[in-house]
Amino acid sequence: MKKFVLYFLLILMLILGSTIYWKYYFTYSEGYRAGLLQKFSLKGNIFKTYEGEMILSSVQSNANVAIASEKFFFSVTDKKVALQLEQIQGESIVVHYHEKNGAFPWNGESNYFVDSVRVNTSDGTSRGFR
Repeated sequence: MKKFVLYFLLILMLILGSTIYWKYYFTYSEGYRAGLLQKFSLKGNIFKTYEGEMILSSVQSNANVAIASEKFFFSVTDKKVALQLEQIQGESIVVHYHEKNGAFPWNGESNYFVDSVRVNTSDGTSRGFR
């Protein structure tokens, strides 16, 4: 009976560990998003996290104004990237992100975690990733 309980607990711990890894540490997808950084703030009641919001425009008018757009919500865990994003609110940027299956409360509200940012300049060029 002791062997059965030991094996059962071992299998249970293995399943629990695998589930936690898949849910919170496994990168489901990664990529780039381009848009206008509309909002970036440090927020939270117990755990203060950096949260951002970008407007992703899919259709633009002749006056270079976004007509159809959607919002991209993201979290930032790296303090250096957060400081850079605080300085470039209102600018057109490209971010590199990792999407997780879930997020711990102390990591952020979103499943999208930005790890680098590039600023698009008005002449069509861009300043490199930081």
